[in-house]
Amino acid sequence: MTHDLIIIGGGPAGLSAAIYGARARLKTLVVEKMYAGGQAAITDRIENYPGFVEGIGGMELTEAMKMQAERFGAKFVNGEAQRIIPKDDGFIVELKNEQLEAKSVILAMGAEARKLMVKGEKEFTGRGVSYCATCDGAFYTDRKVVVVGGGDSAIEEALYLTKFAESVTVVHRRNELRATKILQERAFSNEKIKFLWDSVVKEVKGQEAVEEIVIKNIKTGEITSYPTDGVFVAIGWEPNSNIVKGLVNLNERGYIITDENMATNVPGIFAAGDIREKSLRQVITAAADGAIAAVSAEKYIEER
Repeated sequence: MTHDLIIIGGGPAGLSAAIYGARARLKTLVVEKMYAGGQAAITDRIENYPGFVEGIGGMELTEAMKMQAERFGAKFVNGEAQRIIPKDDGFIVELKNEQLEAKSVILAMGAEARKLMVKGEKEFTGRGVSYCATCDGAFYTDRKVVVVGGGDSAIEEALYLTKFAESVTVVHRRNELRATKILQERAFSNEKIKFLWDSVVKEVKGQEAVEEIVIKNIKTGEITSYPTDGVFVAIGWEPNSNIVKGLVNLNERGYIITDENMATNVPGIFAAGDIREKSLRQVITAAADGAIAAVSAEKYIEER
């Protein structure tokens, strides 16, 4: 069976594309390796998505998106795309144990948390090192934790962790935050949150679980140990674009380059959401990308 549209990735971009694709009567299939919703699904509260005065839970929002796409006829399959092969009349999307055919493809694989790449990080992942406060925060009730980073994600993580932790220390390599002002105001006014400025983590240490981190002050060069029960890393994202390296154009950071219609340099392949080169990565911009990509795919198929 040849699908009109295969969407790789089931986050807000992929779900939005599925809604628009299926509603346009395209035979639409979403391939998702984990669960529908992506990073948004594990976000405790989304406050800046239009239409929800008090905000909405990430899982609640993305589950509604999935149900909406299914209502219009979109299909979902669990699997990890490993390769995309262009052919004369479309594309083959290779999964581990099967091949899927499509007339057009939307790449919506998103991005994953950037690692610190320091000694002990890998060893203690799951034993004190985490990349998701909403996933693991409850494990640190009445304990001391550290959040590494200074952007929106880091401060959102820190604020969420104050629901559980005794104290939250934000370790940031600069002497001021990059987070939006409203988040900064909340963090600075929260008595549970404190800051270590001009500092980077050099090592994560412990026995069975994390017990301390080694910190370097980048201005003085001073090395100190800082006791903590957990380390939450929030220093940015890496695009999940490995399967299309050499197929579509990427920028120097690995994000997919598209035009305003979400088209890549390969006719019939579009990209949407956090995997795309863009200035703002939010649920609303991902959803907008997905809608545009699906409409562009529809036009591409019609013109063919």
